[in-house]
Amino acid sequence: MDLKSYLSEKKQLIEAFLESYYSAPFPPKILRESMVYSLSAGGKRVRPILCLAAYEACGGRVEDAVPQASAIELIHTYSLIHDDLPAMDNDDLRRGKPTNHKVFGEGIAVLAGDGLLTDAFCLFADRRFRRPVIADSAIAQCVCELAHAAGSQGMVGGQAQDLLSENSEPDPITLIFIHEHKTAALISVSVRIGAILAGADEEKLERLTRYGENIGLAFQVIDDILDVEGETEVIGKPKGSDEKKKKLTYPRLYGIEESRRKAKELIDASVSALSVFDGKAEPLRAVARYLYERRN
Repeated sequence: MDLKSYLSEKKQLIEAFLESYYSAPFPPKILRESMVYSLSAGGKRVRPILCLAAYEACGGRVEDAVPQASAIELIHTYSLIHDDLPAMDNDDLRRGKPTNHKVFGEGIAVLAGDGLLTDAFCLFADRRFRRPVIADSAIAQCVCELAHAAGSQGMVGGQAQDLLSENSEPDPITLIFIHEHKTAALISVSVRIGAILAGADEEKLERLTRYGENIGLAFQVIDDILDVEGETEVIGKPKGSDEKKKKLTYPRLYGIEESRRKAKELIDASVSALSVFDGKAEPLRAVARYLYERRN
């Protein structure tokens, strides 16, 4: 399949919806500007695209799930704004642009993240954006799973442990906890949400869960590698920032080559989990391979 065209087409669907959703101004003006600044900063939209691809693999029509998939991107963007703050990772660049707090100040950046997070759940449940083919029970389950994956037992918990583990001795158990929660949780739930919205049966949901967990972990391993080997102009953030902050990463614990081997194992496992699916799941297989080969 032509993955480049697929990613571009789905990205345009997501971005057109988000642009429309935030097209109407609201006071204070600077808050909306801050939210839209980070939301439109050039992300790959991996998480919502995975949601749409899983929805499609389970028999759904992609256009029907765009609002719910877009809500996931709001949560991801909020997490990046907060992650960049001086109290967190204190980064100056994100996606090749000044980070939100560098442009709008720390206070507005915090509130922009808060706004995106809460808007996500409003958008997810808002009946104006609900297609009749999506059941109320599916929405309720997805909201619960999304909150769990993004909250204290998911992404927030992983971020907290990441902060606490700076300058600590390498520890494989803590490393896997950070990566599974900080990154893999939101990626995995993106895939699960697509399946749940489409009414997938238990076997397909279990297979897609395994797929999501494996690519989610692989995504962070590759991120760790790119922090060492990538170029600032390509990866969109300062090279070597993890090492500078003494972050607990795969290269720090295992070295580059072993980290790359682990990432390949995870990608292979994710593709194998899709063996029960037909050609409709080919985008998911292609995305897994793309994530392993990406350079930013």
